[in-house]
Amino acid sequence: MARTWFGTDGVRGSANTELTPELVLALGRAVARTITATTFLIGRDTRRSGPMLQAALGAGLASEGADVVDVGVLPTPALAWLSVKRDLPAVVISASHNPFADNGIKLFGAGGAKLTEELEQAIEDELHRVLDPGVKGPRPLEGHGVGTIRTEPDLGAAYVEHLASSLDGRRLDGLRIVVDSANGSASELAAEVFGQLGAEVIAIGDEPDGTNINAGCGSTATELLSRAVVDHGAALGLALDGDADRLLAVDETGTLVDGDSLLALFARDLADRGQLAGNTVAVTVMTNLGFRRAMEERGILVKETAVGDRHVLAAIDKEGFSLGGEQSGHIIFRRLATTGDGLLTGLVLADLLARSGSTLVELLDGFIEPVPQTLVNVRGVDTSLYADVPAIGMAIDQEREAMGETGRVLVRPSGTEPVVRVMVECTEPGVAEATAQRLHALIEHELLEAARARDEAQAAAVAEELGEGLDSAV
Repeated sequence: MARTWFGTDGVRGSANTELTPELVLALGRAVARTITATTFLIGRDTRRSGPMLQAALGAGLASEGADVVDVGVLPTPALAWLSVKRDLPAVVISASHNPFADNGIKLFGAGGAKLTEELEQAIEDELHRVLDPGVKGPRPLEGHGVGTIRTEPDLGAAYVEHLASSLDGRRLDGLRIVVDSANGSASELAAEVFGQLGAEVIAIGDEPDGTNINAGCGSTATELLSRAVVDHGAALGLALDGDADRLLAVDETGTLVDGDSLLALFARDLADRGQLAGNTVAVTVMTNLGFRRAMEERGILVKETAVGDRHVLAAIDKEGFSLGGEQSGHIIFRRLATTGDGLLTGLVLADLLARSGSTLVELLDGFIEPVPQTLVNVRGVDTSLYADVPAIGMAIDQEREAMGETGRVLVRPSGTEPVVRVMVECTEPGVAEATAQRLHALIEHELLEAARARDEAQAAAVAEELGEGLDSAV
């Protein structure tokens, strides 16, 4: 059956309209039937819809005989860590960096890794069967066969201890850090993590109300963090996203430092210490050309994957690498974690500053020179029509040919939002932005026209069917 719900990072949509309690309950049943575990861990971020969807998912799992452990509000990487520690599958109710009205379901298999696409497909197939009224499912369980749901709300402290131990006894004394938790799942933990290791912490974006997650704060909006770093004379600013699995940084001047630059610093540091396995770092096709050039100059190899931290992790595990990540700030330290962890990334960065005795500006000076890159999102279109419009592919090919060896063009429908993402890089001034805007306009026009033509064809078909029905009646 066709993949209807799973994108590049689980199931995601507008809560209560696309991602309804009915759908999530059915998903819970499908997951329990496909992943035949006796117990599942469930956590969530701070969205208003989180408890509602968590209740629905737990009910679906329990109705199929699985026991559920509700761990409350915890970062996504904390659930992955618990999944490893207890060898249990885990589920996170979160839409990551999306606005609060969205929500999502992220799944980890026992051992803390995201599900394979094959397993997601199996869950999709079972979900279709659960939702089909014509399909007779297994006999409903009753009595002792029904699963239980219990809460373990105090696991955050154990996760903090785990993170603190990652520095092998080193401390961050004297380092002033501003941490923006995006009013998300790390709001109660972030200051504690860094403070426990001796840093002076200024916490912002740590007052979630159910609706302010990612709203003008966190990794999607770093202006507030930049001002706070400068105002407080901090050495470093750290911007988490809503579920704290990614991180961007701000240097002491208030300048944003993206995932590419952070990954470059970590790769160099690990290589210098003989800890970069395979002398290779895994990245996605979105990674800036400047990163690749910086790695080449240092003699570090680069392994390229498709977009998504799932693909980065797959490459790391297949070839035994120790480091990989994305421009968005998903960075995986494989010796320490099974997924991107924003708090862990922040600790490793702060530790690098403390060990080197240098500022972030000094560490980056002359090291990585990003190629001008423009990212635009085409919104308000039906992304399912993208592959059926040949004019889009032709336009992309023409732009690539015109650019030659001076840059790159990457266009793809998002797997987490209803948008088409356009990325253009070019060493020539102004070319990236102009090319991206041309493609944006063309893609928007072509997809809107394709949708109009489809709707007209569907309306004509309905009218014809109604007409035939009237003729038969006469």
